[in-house]
Amino acid sequence: METDPFRIRGHVADFDAIVEEIVERSAATRDKLPMIADVPYGKGESETLDLFFPAGSRENLPVHIFIHGGYWRMFSKRDYSYVADTITKAGAIAVIVDYALMPRARMAVLVDQARRAKQWVLERITEYGGAPSLLTISGHSAGAHLASFLFHREQANSDVNGAFLLGGLYDLSPLQGSFLQKEIALTREEVVDFTPLNHQHDQSCRAILAVGSNETPPFHAQLNAFAASLRQQGLPVSSKIIPGRNHMDSVRDLGIPGTDAGNILTRLIQSSS
Repeated sequence: METDPFRIRGHVADFDAIVEEIVERSAATRDKLPMIADVPYGKGESETLDLFFPAGSRENLPVHIFIHGGYWRMFSKRDYSYVADTITKAGAIAVIVDYALMPRARMAVLVDQARRAKQWVLERITEYGGAPSLLTISGHSAGAHLASFLFHREQANSDVNGAFLLGGLYDLSPLQGSFLQKEIALTREEVVDFTPLNHQHDQSCRAILAVGSNETPPFHAQLNAFAASLRQQGLPVSSKIIPGRNHMDSVRDLGIPGTDAGNILTRLIQSSS
């Protein structure tokens, strides 16, 4: 029996089947949806994003950024194209972001890349028919962690209307005692500097935090702690438990309109536009 609560593969029997499914769904999404691939938001090899568009005219469309998970050290934007199915059906431009992977890159690089991808959207998305004033974001697992830095209280307004964080990691310290430490070697400084619980966030951003009911206890505990922190900071926060879902099938559902996760994403986009 798996004893490390962060080793997802040991707790999700169909882990590989779900990964295979989402990769196949992503390939199908790239074939059927209008898209522009590999748009650079920086000069680095990994600093690109894919744009997917809803049917119809492209003028003042809502915009939604999605950041993938993988414990900061695996997967790419191409594996998560399928999330654009739900985003575009909700009437928004989908921005699926790529970033460098640990341990070759350190956490500071990844956070900076996520922020620069958002800045590219704010400055350039009008060229593609998007309205930067109608920006929402989401992320899963490590992607939820990175997405939390997009509505950080560094300025008076983060320009993010709403955030959906699914199965996120908001306290990095427990990971130093997990299997992951051998793979990404989090430093004490990274834990302190990049634990979202240590940061202040934009009060004007509405946050939805969710976790599957079948996820391991640390993911539930981290959701509760971060939700409490955001509420204390004055953000409007909703906490949701997705029934019958684990760490992998919950994110699979993001790309399937009509599922619990898909409906949360759809409502976030539509209510912010």
